[in-house]
Parts: sequence; C-alpha cells; structure tokens
Amino acid sequence: MSVATRTQVIMPQVPNREDLDATWKYLEMGVAKIMADLQDGIDMQTYMGVYTAVHNFCTSQKAVSNAMQGTAIGGAHRGAHLLGEDLYQNLITYLTAYLKNLVQLSKTHSDEALLSFYIREWDRYTTAAKYINHLFRYLNRHWVKREMDEGKKNIFDVYTLHLVQWRQTLFTEVNEKVMDAVLKMVEKQRNGETIEHAQIKSIVDSFVSLGLDESDPTKSTLDVYRFHFERPFLEATKLFYQSESKQFVAENSIVEYMKKAEIRLDEEEERVKMYLHPDIIVPLKKTCNAALISDHSAILRDEFQVLLDNDRYDDMERMYKLLARIPDGLDPLRAKFEAHVRKAGLGAVQKVAVDADKLEPKVYIDALLEIHTQYQALVKKAFQDEPEFTRSLDNACREFVNRNPVCKSGTNKSPELLAKYADAVLRKGTNGAEESDLENILNQIMTVFKYIEDKDVFQKFYSRMLARRLIHTTSSSDDAETSMISKLKEQCGYEYTNKLQRMFQDMQISKDLNGGYKEFEDKILDSGSARGVDATYSILGTGFWPLNAPNTDFTPPAEIAKAYERFQTFYGQKHSGRKLTWLWQFCKGEMKANYCKNQKTPYTFQVSTYQMAILLLFNENDKNSYDDIVKATQLLPDVLDPALGIFVKAKILTMSPEAGKPESGKMFSLNYDFKSKKLRINLNIAVKSEQKQEVEDTHKTIEEDRKLLMQSAIVRIMKARKKMKHTQLVSECINQIRTRFVPKIPDIKKCIDILLEKEYLERLEDDELGYLA
Repeated sequence: MSVATRTQVIMPQVPNREDLDATWKYLEMGVAKIMADLQDGIDMQTYMGVYTAVHNFCTSQKAVSNAMQGTAIGGAHRGAHLLGEDLYQNLITYLTAYLKNLVQLSKTHSDEALLSFYIREWDRYTTAAKYINHLFRYLNRHWVKREMDEGKKNIFDVYTLHLVQWRQTLFTEVNEKVMDAVLKMVEKQRNGETIEHAQIKSIVDSFVSLGLDESDPTKSTLDVYRFHFERPFLEATKLFYQSESKQFVAENSIVEYMKKAEIRLDEEEERVKMYLHPDIIVPLKKTCNAALISDHSAILRDEFQVLLDNDRYDDMERMYKLLARIPDGLDPLRAKFEAHVRKAGLGAVQKVAVDADKLEPKVYIDALLEIHTQYQALVKKAFQDEPEFTRSLDNACREFVNRNPVCKSGTNKSPELLAKYADAVLRKGTNGAEESDLENILNQIMTVFKYIEDKDVFQKFYSRMLARRLIHTTSSSDDAETSMISKLKEQCGYEYTNKLQRMFQDMQISKDLNGGYKEFEDKILDSGSARGVDATYSILGTGFWPLNAPNTDFTPPAEIAKAYERFQTFYGQKHSGRKLTWLWQFCKGEMKANYCKNQKTPYTFQVSTYQMAILLLFNENDKNSYDDIVKATQLLPDVLDPALGIFVKAKILTMSPEAGKPESGKMFSLNYDFKSKKLRINLNIAVKSEQKQEVEDTHKTIEEDRKLLMQSAIVRIMKARKKMKHTQLVSECINQIRTRFVPKIPDIKKCIDILLEKEYLERLEDDELGYLA
C-alpha cells in the first residue's frame, strides 16, 4: 500500500482483547487510515474503536497472566508495562516504514516541487500525529509517563515520537536538498523575482519544530534550525553579497554603493519579518555588515573627506549609519572630522586676523561661532548628535579657539576678546541686540566660553567691564546681566561668580544708602547750607570690585569737595570706623555750558571728574596755562594730557601755540565760538593709550593671581596628603586648577620653590616633598 495514494480502508469490528496480534493489526489499520485519509475525516465508530483497542491492548488480563505467571506482587503492572512497550515499538516500526516510503517519493522531486512535497507531507503528518496522540492517550498517561518518571531515555509521548521519527528517518535524508531549494528561492528574490515566501516560512517552522531536547522531552531547542537552516542561510548570504558588492563597487561611485548597501540591509531586515525566524536577526545583520560594509570600509572612509569638503550632509549621514553598524567603524571618521573642523576654524580666524591689535571682538567671535554652528548642525543632522562626534567637535573647537593666529603669544587673547564682546552686547548705546535676541546671543557667548581654557582671564576682564557698566549705569538690562552671571555660575560654580554677584548687591545697597543721604542732605539744606552739586554715590566693597586707587594725586574743586565731605560725614555717622577711598578716575558728571555765544539752550557736557575740575578753572579765568592747571588739580601728565587733548580736539578749548601736545608752557583758552549739532556732548572718552595700559595692568594682575592660586592649590594638596612625590604633586595641581586655566609645569615648579623658601614645604628623600604645619 502506497501512502502517497488515497486508499479506502474499511475498519472491522474491534477484535477480542485476548487476541493481541489481531488487536495490533486493527490499530495499525486505524493509524494508516488517519495517516492516509485524514482530509476525509474519521467516523466516530472508527475513532472509538481505535481508542478502545488501545485501552484493551494495554490492559489485557490474559496477556498479563501469561507473561507474569508465578509473580504474586506487581504482576498486573508489569504485564501492562510489557504490553505498553509492545504497542510503543509497533508504532515506531509503522512510522519508520511510512517515512522511508516518503523518502523514496521525495527523490522524484526537486527545487520548488520538493518544497511543496515536503510541506504537504509535513502538514499531513503533524496533523495526523495530533489525532493519533489523542487516540493513544491511555498509553501516554500510563506507560509513557511511568517510563519517563523512571528516567528512561528516548521515551516520548506519541506526538513527540512522531516528530522524533520524522527527524531520524526523513529529515536526515532530505534536509540538504530542501535547504538548497530554499536558498535558490531566496537568491531569486534577491535578484528581483517574486517568490512564494510562505513556503519558506513553513520550512522554517518545520525546522524549528524538530528542535527537541532528547534528554528532556518537555523542552525544545533551536539546535536543528540553527545548524540546518541558519548556518547554510548565513553562508549563502555572505557569498551572495561579497560577490555582488565587489562587482557593484567596481562599476559605480561610492555614494551609489552606499545607497545600494542601505537598500540591501533594509531588504534583509524585511526578509526576517516576512519568513525567517527572529533568532537569525543578529547573526544575519553581522553577516551582511561584514560583506557589505566591513569589506569596503577603507574606500568608504577615504570618501568621507570628499563629502566633508563638499558639505554633502545626506551622504555623510548615510555613511555614518553604515559604518556605525561595524565595530570601531566610526573612529577614523571622528578623527578626520576633528581635523577638518580644526582646519576650518583656523582658516576662519586667519581671514579676520589681519591685525590682531585692531581686531573687533564681534568679528572675531562671529568667526568662531560660524564654524561651531556649521559643524554642530552637521553633527546633529548627519551624525545624529552622537556623543563621540560631539566630543570630536568640542576638541576641534577648543583647539582653534585657544590656539590660532590671534593667540600667537599664548591663549589669553580669546577670553579677552570674548569679554569685550560680552561687554558690547550688555552695554547701552552700542549696536547691541534687541532684548528678544539678547538671551540667544548670551547663549552663543557661553558656547565660546565653554571652549576657553583660560577662564580666569575672561573672569578678570569681564568683572572689570561689569564694574564699569554698573558704576556708569550703562547696562542695557539688569535681567540680561543676571542671566549672564547665572550661566557662568552654572558652568564654573559659585566661587567663579561670587564677586560678580556681590557687585550687584553693593549697587543695591548704594541705592538704599543714597535715599538715606538725601534725607540727611535735606535737613542740612533746611539749616541754610547750599546743595552745590546734585550727586549720587556708589559704595563698593574693596574685596569684590576689581578697581584700584587713583594713580595720580588730585585736588577736587571746591564745589565737588563740599559735596563729598558732606557725604563722608553722613557715612561716618552710619558706619563708624570704615575708611572711604575715593576712586576719582571713575567719577563723572554733567556741566552746563552757559558761555557760548548765540546759543539760547546751553550745551551739556558729559565729563569725568578730572575734566570737570579742569573746566571749572575757566569760570575764574578765560585763559589758564598748563602749569596753572597742574598746580590747581595736582593731576599727573599721564592723566591731564589726554583730558586736555580731548577738549582741544572738540574745540571747547583752544591751545597756543597750536602745534604739539599739551605740555608745560602751553596756554589754554575757552572757546566762546564753540558750536555743535548735539546739545549733549560726551567728552568722557577713554583714550587708546589708557585702554592699552588697562589691558596690560589686567594681564599683570592675572599673572599675580595665578601664582597665588597655584600656591594655595599646592598647600591644600600637601596639607591633605602630608607627603607626595614631586611629579605627583605637579600632576594633582594641574588637575585642580585646569578648570580655571591650564598651568605651565615650569610655573608650578617655581611656586613649589617659593613655598619651600617660605617653609610651607620641605624636601624629603627620593624626590619626595613633605608638608610643614
């Protein structure tokens, strides 16, 4: 009887339970009917007949007595055991014969026809196995269970037995031919043909179902699937893509190849979703990545510089996504990107750095920001804000911000120019930003600030400029000033901005103090004293403001002297014991010019206190000699000459002889014919020489502060450690200070020598230093 053709089997009556041979023949006929004609269904009589026959076969009393005569205890169980084993072995014999017949029939099929045959017979076989398993429940429940509980090997429930026999008898013979057919279909699909992928899905499910753990039949494994399906599938995939990619690269551009590789990788992921097992996804990706990306990584990386030079964002994003799939695929790209950004930054600075001394802060900072903005956008779009690419961008920006043509002599120029740019933005009267854009500009300033290594230089210049803005009330917005300090505090900590915040507090205290002084002054005026000048005063804490005492003697005019003496009396009553040092160089005021001919509305001159003292001399005399002015004001030439020079240039005063600079022997006269289109004229202008001197003084202060900072860091480290190697101390000192500036090793060594001389430290053996309490 051939199992491949439909046969009509008529089931006889259930045989006598005593006739064991007849009973098995009856069961075999029922099993064959299920195997061959399951699609026609099975009638209830046959179903019940087979079920009953299995029960009878396993519980035949005659068989028990014949097999176990003379056994008093346990005979019935042992007899049932023997009969159960007979039935189990007979079923194996039947299934083996059935499957061997299928093996012979499979040889008449190949390729897709073989797949159709395999799937059809698998579906028929496994469906029949479920029915037979149900009919043999008594065998499963008693004999099989007892054998398995006793630890017997190679004993399975009836359904699992069907799968085991399929694997041992048919699968071992046909799996290679089946897999070859599967791989041919997959290759057709990769070449653009349409296939019946449901067939492959059925094959995959079949291979997975055969993964039985024979040591524990209750468990399943993927061993069969992995060895017989995944392994050849991955090998075929590797060979296919190696061959295709090699040919494609030879005939097309790298950009076109990347597009092709992207499509192929997406197709493979879709293939997993359509008909492959999820277990294959990781090794399949690894295989495809190796063949499509790793094998061509060198030419991909060579192309990266071309894409960078031409701003090909989309293609760089494509390359990033491809190389991100392989181990260490992106490292060379990051290195090239960092070098490219550094070069671009240096080039941008080179364009604007014609004369570093005359360089406008805004032009310089805009050049730095332009490069950062450009490549930050690239990192965001093409490299998906990947932290390592962001780090490469930061490294490159830090390099060209601190070491560029403008910073030839060191790294101090960038923080100085950034502080000046911040001052221009935050000051009134400059072409600063609108309030709506101000916060955005402050964020840009902080972007550059993040890269600056010498943050102490920025702090020193910024604090001096902030002091001027506060003293002269030229801040464009208190909110903007506060926001900037908050940003600095967030990045550098409380200590960095402590003095800046205290400066604001002093200005608020001064406002309150001026209110009290007005009341005090009003009482004096009631008693008949003249007010003289209408003045306000700022009381600044010595330790918090970066301001120095005047560098010249000065005798204030009587009008000013009376006012400041009155305030000094008021302040002394309020705070006894405190000493006020008047910072005349920062004082300023306004004067009405009532002397000009043909001018109905008097001009208002905005002047420094020094300038005010000079002009007030002309209330007494229309002409004053240089020497008279020096005698009256006590000002040094460094201060007096620029002030007189401004008056002469503005034609408020005339000088004779006209040629040359203000100096001894010159005569200065009040110009009654002075004219100006403006009614308010600002004469309180900083001279370039003064500005240059202030910058030099600031740098000197920075150097002194650095020495003290390094010494305090060394003492702090040694106090904690007691003993330390010289090299370790230098290294630890650098680590502690580098957030403020990057100290030079020779400078640290000099500071160590100073502390040795001062006996804070002592030299020990083996190049070790000790702390002296």
